[in-house]
Amino acid sequence: MTAEEQFNKVEEGEVITGRPFTVTRDTIQAFADASLDYNPLHFDDNYMKNKFGKTSFDGVIMHGMQNFALITRTLTDWLVPRGGFHRRLETRWLKPVQLGHTITPVATLRNKKRTEKGYWLLFDVEVNNQDGMLVATGNAMAEFLDVIPGQRR
Repeated sequence: MTAEEQFNKVEEGEVITGRPFTVTRDTIQAFADASLDYNPLHFDDNYMKNKFGKTSFDGVIMHGMQNFALITRTLTDWLVPRGGFHRRLETRWLKPVQLGHTITPVATLRNKKRTEKGYWLLFDVEVNNQDGMLVATGNAMAEFLDVIPGQRR
């Protein structure tokens, strides 16, 4: 199927729900090993017991960038089989994600835009915890292509 056909097939308002992700010490450790971010607020239960500026947490929290990674996985899981590629993501972390929390990323196709050079999708993204509390929000852009990026046209 061509990029244009894939573009025409998707509908504004379509909702893409990612896989739920439960935060554990092992998932925090794995992300730290991959990112080389060993900040004690991700490992030391007592580090954030007192106020940290105007912020205080009840124990360790997940790396904020892991929200970013989970949103990216959600988008690429949906896009790549359709010939689409994730191009941009901007997020804002609203609440910390703690041990035992289960978070789920969701992307909603807000707008489709055809330009002279491509077929673009704009998404609103959010990550909610198990209580339905919004922990991250943002927007993303994707493109449908007839060739794999890096290949000559």
